[in-house]
Amino acid sequence: MKERQLINEHNTNEQQYRSVLKTLIILSIPTVLEEVLSTLIQYVDTAMVGRLGEKATAAVSTTTSINWLIHALPAAIGVAVLAQASKAMGAGEREKLKKISGQAMLMAVISGLLLEIVALVLSPFIPIWMGAAEEIRANASMYFSILSLTLLLRSSSRVFAATIRATKDTRTPMMISVSENVLNVLLNAVFIYGLNMGIKGAAIASAISYGIGGVLMFAAYRRNEYLHCPYSYIKPDKEILHKSFQIGLPALGTNFTSCMGYVVFAAMVSGMGTTIFAAHSIAVAAEEIVYIPGYGLRLATSTLVGNALGEGNVKKLRLTERISIEMTMIIMLVNGIALYLFATPLMGIFTTSFDVIALGAKMLMLVAFSEPFFGLMIVLEGIAYGKGQTKSVFYIETFSMWGIRIVATYICVKLLLLDLTYVWMCMIADNIFKAVALSIYSWKAGIANR
Repeated sequence: MKERQLINEHNTNEQQYRSVLKTLIILSIPTVLEEVLSTLIQYVDTAMVGRLGEKATAAVSTTTSINWLIHALPAAIGVAVLAQASKAMGAGEREKLKKISGQAMLMAVISGLLLEIVALVLSPFIPIWMGAAEEIRANASMYFSILSLTLLLRSSSRVFAATIRATKDTRTPMMISVSENVLNVLLNAVFIYGLNMGIKGAAIASAISYGIGGVLMFAAYRRNEYLHCPYSYIKPDKEILHKSFQIGLPALGTNFTSCMGYVVFAAMVSGMGTTIFAAHSIAVAAEEIVYIPGYGLRLATSTLVGNALGEGNVKKLRLTERISIEMTMIIMLVNGIALYLFATPLMGIFTTSFDVIALGAKMLMLVAFSEPFFGLMIVLEGIAYGKGQTKSVFYIETFSMWGIRIVATYICVKLLLLDLTYVWMCMIADNIFKAVALSIYSWKAGIANR
């Protein structure tokens, strides 16, 4: 009798495991494809600019970290909205879901307008603050200002996409994002080469495609049966906004301190010379294809974690955490090996400069060994965000970015005058520390909640 009971329990556990695995795969395939295809298309975009020369690459790359910083706010709002909306979805609270949807629209529009105004005002000064060489400052400023013209649509699109994903619709944001990036490449061909507009053409192409993508995402958001609500729901709701600030502020702090760290980090590398900075920037972009599937899985994981919390299903929550970690680690291990083997041809996609290719490939081969740690960090952040536990991520990210990466890089670059290899070793140390620290936090939190 007892043996049969154990067998039945084992079969039940196996069925639950397969059910969660199947759901996670179904939800993550569109998000992973979205991230991977968008990155591949951005590769083409970067390569098209790279054909204009090292100075063009450096000019476009100068404001990359600032763009990350700008999107810290909509990304944080997206985290707050997804955590609440996915939980409401799991609990079957459709009216609350519509109220959250209205507040998401309110926050998206206000933050988008604010960001666009600030970006346009500061665009002439950013290349100077970034320490860019004087010969590329004008082009860097022009590129950034044109790109900022559709910032309202681009930033609000992130919030709407997060809200849509919370309803377990990961396919629609994927289709829009990929279409947006395909359009960007097509317009690049027209403006950069057809009209011979160079960097200015690249900026115009990106601004138009991002703007159209933002409009399409808003339309999809309004069509979603769970999210469609009267415009009267945009009126501030104290309870939802308070919860959004409670979850979103630490996430914003994480994004801000992280992006500011990337800005300072990039500025220090920028001062090492145009060739070195071009190699660094391209290698960073090339590495993205390796870890971007992890971010796709993270989006699906956060949604399922929120749904499980809304359902009050602790067993499903634990299975989601376990399976997402296993999947991410396997993918990142395989991708890390591929990055090491194909580092040189990967760099060759973006530039024809032999010096840039050689230096960038060396960095990629170095970072390849740390990709599983990076993947672990990504998925643990996703689990924490799905639960709305954003404070712990903020503390770990802030200490690691500024206490390890920035301080160590400053010592290596400014005091010891070491080469780019040591800069990347500082970056790797930062990622490994965050993975270990988040693992310890997750383990302790799991014990405390038993």
